[in-house]
Amino acid sequence: MTKIKYYFYNTRDGEKIRYIHNKSKSKIIIIFLHGMMSDINGKKVKYIYKLSKKLNINFLAFDLLGHGKSSGNFSDFGIGDWYNQSKEIIKGLVKNKKIILIGSSMGGWIGILLLKKLKSVIAFIGIAAAYNFTENKMWNNFSFKIKKRILKGKIHNLKNSYGGSYPISINLIRNSKKYLLNKKKINLKIPITLITGQKDKVVSFKDVLDMNMIINSKDKKIFVQKDGDHSLSKIQDLKRIEEIILDILKNKI
Repeated sequence: MTKIKYYFYNTRDGEKIRYIHNKSKSKIIIIFLHGMMSDINGKKVKYIYKLSKKLNINFLAFDLLGHGKSSGNFSDFGIGDWYNQSKEIIKGLVKNKKIILIGSSMGGWIGILLLKKLKSVIAFIGIAAAYNFTENKMWNNFSFKIKKRILKGKIHNLKNSYGGSYPISINLIRNSKKYLLNKKKINLKIPITLITGQKDKVVSFKDVLDMNMIINSKDKKIFVQKDGDHSLSKIQDLKRIEEIILDILKNKI
């Protein structure tokens, strides 16, 4: 079994970020961005880490603030915080590498924001990529009573499809507003691959098509996973992700 070694990165704001960094002499690095209230202990991270070791390429994944073993409380942050944290860590740890950027669920939103800033990205993979969800899936669907509660600084526990709940705070809603993606196209010259599950109860196929319309590239693909749920962590889903990575590498190395 491949043993994963964890490290901690100290940000300029004094936060501690747990991360995994597989280093090699390869010019390619896979960077994985996890979803909301997930972390780098998930099946997708472990699978892709093991694949990177097998292929002898670089790999980086980190717990976002308020997630996993990184510092902070989830309810204190929003998309802007996680986006800026990601920029800082990638800038600090990744030098002269060609990036395959993978964003899972919320990480897909952060990934799209990073595509506008990182010039060294050679491909983007969105796994059940969720964008603008703080507005479209949360705030716009909340009752007046729930909105009032959140505006007063209270936490609203939003039930999720995993039997738990997401603690929704005013920080999450307000901090994410500036980073909402509008209908303006983002023009890219890299391969874009979006993966969605037939049984995803969070990100609908329409959501994926809407994202597909925003990201403009001559090389775009959408894969629909039979029986796939939002996590897309079953073995057939992981193998699909592997196939996509191998296809990218075949054309880029």
